Amino acid sequence: MSLKINNKKDEVLELVGRLDTGTAPDLEATVDDLLTRVEKLTIDLKDVDYLSSAGLRVILKTHKALSTKGGLTLTNVSDDIKEIFEMTGFNSFLNIA
Repeated sequence: MSLKINNKKDEVLELVGRLDTGTAPDLEATVDDLLTRVEKLTIDLKDVDYLSSAGLRVILKTHKALSTKGGLTLTNVSDDIKEIFEMTGFNSFLNIA
């Protein structure tokens, strides 16, 4: 299990690998740090090949934290990950570009 988090600039995170139980805490720590200084955040999921419920929890937490600010945007979401968002209903409230 591995996840690489590329912080392109404060408002953009690029994820590479698996977002699961083992890696979600790393993303959560990175996001928690960013939330102290950003109003909006874009997470690029182009190279994410697996998303578990632990990853969904971090995305939900991030969405809630930014919902009264500039918001969260997910970009380059693969069809497989989109299907997970659709099955869980997350697509109804997430900004997926």
